[in-house]
Amino acid sequence: SYANQTKKAITNSFIQESMTEVLKENLATYFVEKPMEAEKIANQVLLNKRSRESAERSRIDIKKKLTAAMDVSYRVEKFVGCRSKDPEVRELYIVEGDSALTSCKLGRNAEYQAIIPVRGKTLNCMKSDYKQIFASEIIVDLLRVIGCGVELDSKAKKHSDMSEFDLSALKWSKIIICTDADEDGFQIRTLLLTMFYRLLPTLIEKGKIFIAESPLFEITSGGETYLAYNEFEKAEILAKLGN
Repeated sequence: SYANQTKKAITNSFIQESMTEVLKENLATYFVEKPMEAEKIANQVLLNKRSRESAERSRIDIKKKLTAAMDVSYRVEKFVGCRSKDPEVRELYIVEGDSALTSCKLGRNAEYQAIIPVRGKTLNCMKSDYKQIFASEIIVDLLRVIGCGVELDSKAKKHSDMSEFDLSALKWSKIIICTDADEDGFQIRTLLLTMFYRLLPTLIEKGKIFIAESPLFEITSGGETYLAYNEFEKAEILAKLGN
């Protein structure tokens, strides 16, 4: 199984374990037989590690400086805000991709409805550690837009610079997951719900998280329009119209 739609990584743990064991055995033999080469490789590995850590620290420092005084609408790519500043009426729609973003922008009420798109399938927060979670730009951008911090234990806080959870800082009256009515859309919806369950369970308990479910059928009869969300509802409507 793959990490996401881009197919960049395989997530099966047994493959990782098998490859690790094979590499470990062969490298151990090689290093014992060629200690000079082993020292060269070890030095290069350490050099690469230090370079990556230095580059990451620089990136984080620059990002903090550039975004410190900016509004969230400028910090989060493709986030579409709304005019209202009242958290009691504002709604946030989480949509699937740029095409959904365009259509939702046309159909929304710009006074109080904001939109943020997610690109592909998000990380599975139940299978990932906190370091992986907070390395995901999609998840971090969502948390910034939501605005109330995250619910973490003391051990997990070292992996994130997000503020501690504060329900009063929530910027939205409703957070609405709006994905396609297909298999990929259902998976993305489930992954988003998983993120809320692990990082922001209080929002679920307080009834702040919603799912926008589109009807599958539109039935017109005698100038009246009826909507059905599944085959069962469709059959019921047709039966009533037949009578």
